[in-house]
Amino acid sequence: MKTLYFDCSSGISGNMTLAALTEIIGDENYLIEELKKLHIDGYTIDISKKVKNGITGTHVDVILTHQHEHSHTHEEHTHHHEHRNLHDVCAIIDNSDIDEDSKDLAKRIFMRVAKAESKVHNKPLDEVHFHEVGAIDSIVDIVGTAILINKIHPDKIISSIVNDGHGFIECAHGTMTVPVPATSEIFANSNVEFRQIDIDTELVTPTGAAIIAELSSEFTTLPAMKIQKIGWGAGTKDLKIPNVLKVYYGEMQEENQKIVVMETNIDDCSGEILGYTEELLFENGALDVFYTPIFMKKNRPAYRLTVVCKEPDIQKLQNIIFKETTTIGIRYRYEYRTELEREPITINTKYGTLQAKKVVNNGETYIYPEYESVKELAEKNHIPLKEVYNLKF
Repeated sequence: MKTLYFDCSSGISGNMTLAALTEIIGDENYLIEELKKLHIDGYTIDISKKVKNGITGTHVDVILTHQHEHSHTHEEHTHHHEHRNLHDVCAIIDNSDIDEDSKDLAKRIFMRVAKAESKVHNKPLDEVHFHEVGAIDSIVDIVGTAILINKIHPDKIISSIVNDGHGFIECAHGTMTVPVPATSEIFANSNVEFRQIDIDTELVTPTGAAIIAELSSEFTTLPAMKIQKIGWGAGTKDLKIPNVLKVYYGEMQEENQKIVVMETNIDDCSGEILGYTEELLFENGALDVFYTPIFMKKNRPAYRLTVVCKEPDIQKLQNIIFKETTTIGIRYRYEYRTELEREPITINTKYGTLQAKKVVNNGETYIYPEYESVKELAEKNHIPLKEVYNLKF
């Protein structure tokens, strides 16, 4: 499983992300050529090497060339403000020639920033004219990130816990606390896990916060994976820690797949209802459902319902259990499972065509016939079921 792991121990910003992902794909011109499909001018991209606390990384700077725009220094790079709103930004993206997946990802990231700015300034989305989102450099950062992510096309993206600094910074609206309000709101409306560390400045920009909130499915330590490449994205600040975003690219084994096991004990529900509930759970994404006979208090014969599922399906499946059965409480826990590689195959036998699964484990192959197909051949040929199972495959 192709995996990207973002090490945000020194925060994250838009241009640091661009730089790290550019190192992963190993082609600086790819980003520059793809961004031409946006059909906006007034900027150039400077890609260089910078050393941060002895670590050499790539630095991406978006340089504005419009003379009439005003500039000020910001964490990511020099910002020049064009007061576009979300509609304007989405129109630029929609009218571009970049691929549809990159368009969709870029718009989702922009929406996170827009919602945060809307909350902070207490204005409807369509009335927010934001510096952060409206400026050309932010458009380049976010759209460029979407382009590079879809070029790499990972199966999974995960992140470390995101570190931000503390204290105060100067920005367009005056002196702000760190994390700045927009970054705080983006974190509050996502599953991002973050903390403050003892660095007296901003480490996470709103653009960086929106990028990692949209991309990462979980926030944890680096899982077991075979590392194939590391991208180092250098920031602009000189700190007591390296101002670098490190992105790992590699293969993560399927045995690291995390699943959820839900259980509940039921002593006052009929077999018909329990059977019907099992069918509904399977239809709605459960990986496995089974009942175990148990004895509960007052010596009541009962059943323990066990449901195995993926994390996004927890709420939906719990609602089915509560609605269809008489239980009033459900336990759940996280476990890991190993799945072997498998593929459906068709086997020609002397009795006819047989459907089976081919399973691979540690270089060895096993063939497991499908029961319904075995049953069909046995009935068709008037032979015992075991005779079909005993065939050599």
